[in-house]
Amino acid sequence: MGFWDAVSALPTAQIVFLFVALVVAFGFEFINGFHDTANAVTTVIYTRSMPATPAVVYSGVLNFFGVLFGGTAVAFGIVNLLPVDLLVDARSGASLVMILSLLVAGVAWNLGTWYLGIPVSSSHTLIGSILGVGIANSLWNSAGLAGVDWRQVQKVGLALFFSPLLGFIFAAILLLLLKVFVRNPKLYTPPEGEDRPPWWIRSVLILTCGGVSYAHGSNDGQKGMGLLLLVLIGFMPLHYSLNVNTPEMAAQVSESIVAVRAAFDAESIPLPDKLAKDLTYLDGELKGVTNFQQLPQDKETRWEVRQAMGRVAKDLKKFTANESLSAPFRKEIGKHYKDRFLPTVEYVPVWVVFGTALSLGFGTMIGYKRIVVTVAEKIGKRHLTYGQGAAAETATAAIIELASQTGLAVSTTQVLNSAVAGTMVANRSGVQGNTITRILIAWVLTLPACILLAGVLFTAGRLFFL
Repeated sequence: MGFWDAVSALPTAQIVFLFVALVVAFGFEFINGFHDTANAVTTVIYTRSMPATPAVVYSGVLNFFGVLFGGTAVAFGIVNLLPVDLLVDARSGASLVMILSLLVAGVAWNLGTWYLGIPVSSSHTLIGSILGVGIANSLWNSAGLAGVDWRQVQKVGLALFFSPLLGFIFAAILLLLLKVFVRNPKLYTPPEGEDRPPWWIRSVLILTCGGVSYAHGSNDGQKGMGLLLLVLIGFMPLHYSLNVNTPEMAAQVSESIVAVRAAFDAESIPLPDKLAKDLTYLDGELKGVTNFQQLPQDKETRWEVRQAMGRVAKDLKKFTANESLSAPFRKEIGKHYKDRFLPTVEYVPVWVVFGTALSLGFGTMIGYKRIVVTVAEKIGKRHLTYGQGAAAETATAAIIELASQTGLAVSTTQVLNSAVAGTMVANRSGVQGNTITRILIAWVLTLPACILLAGVLFTAGRLFFL
């Protein structure tokens, strides 16, 4: 069953709301693009390394490729903030309201702060909106705060908290090192008139602009994918419960079940009861099945198969990290965890990847001026220098790309602005207290404001439309 077949099976009203949700989700990523363009292009524009138009087009193209090749680990970090069972178990109307509420809350906050020229975190915006609907749904159902995966929240929260500190410190250190090894005063004073940086620093600035753009695409693009996956799972859990990209993996999983048991037997390691139960369940459900499409066409069976796959993947991952076990055993188990069980439940449809890449890439090419001015002129008491631009962009690109590779969602906006502030302090340029205060207030308010806004929208939707 393809996407259009799955859509045609929905009631007319749900089809309409599905496409509204998809448009808004892609719109969120488009807004994310022009909201965050400044993070990449500020330095090359203000140091006159590139004219504005070529700079934003260059940034947009690199954002596009960052989404395509950035992986999916961050996307599932976002998806797992809200236990997807909530979307499947809730009545279809409640699921629909949940999805639309978090989408509208995220778009509204991002647009409002962009209009005011305040650089805020799209990551905080999205995460706050997800938490808002999760908490509101739990309170509505008298389940306390169980509607949110708080362990995942803690992991994401720590990454968002520490990454700006790293950006500040790393950029400051890079600038100080640059001053030690390159003693050209022109690099550390604001450009005047039509001055341009030396060719080599200009090359560094253009490269780091590309690096930040690519890193932004690889990290923030995955957040957009995660948002779209929440939409698809909420509207079509039957279709998106298992990997629709490679449904023939069913036969491979069956082979892996046998191989995993054999690996445990060979090492005389007893299978944990829960793992053994899940493997037995999957073995029974997948017996004779060569394609996931052959599974019974009911939500309960497919979703339970998905959940069992996910639990097996988590259990096997624990064994791969246990260094007291033999290396060949951990390698064998790791192969089945990474190549068979995990890809059946953690995947992104190809059209979602391309759609997100296009939305973010084109969004990056417009609307950059408001926040560029804030970053370049209003964080420090003096305009950005060549050396500061190179140090800030290098630190930002490195931190964000590292986060993407480790599956952590971080804020490009926070890292870049902190990095710029770090270079201002290291260069003794001073910082503008009013701007820093506005940015900090926006950073602090974004999460609770989006939680509250999404929660209110969800509650209003339940009251007036269900």
